[in-house]
Amino acid sequence: MRVSYNKLWKLLIDKGMKKMDLLEAIEMSPNTLAKLGRNEDVSMDVLKRICAHMQCDVGDIMEMIPDDEES
Repeated sequence: MRVSYNKLWKLLIDKGMKKMDLLEAIEMSPNTLAKLGRNEDVSMDVLKRICAHMQCDVGDIMEMIPDDEES
């Protein structure tokens, strides 16, 4: 399975935030932001901090996509 953070990017747009705003708000490294942009795995700690800041659930910022499903 692979992960997609498209929901996170849509949520940022809805809240009028930029990626750099999120990076600064949760004290995330630029490398972690790059991983999110490439839909790579990040630590659960980062996901928890994003959810706490955005006041949402992990399912609101990411989704798991089966490898055999095309997107």
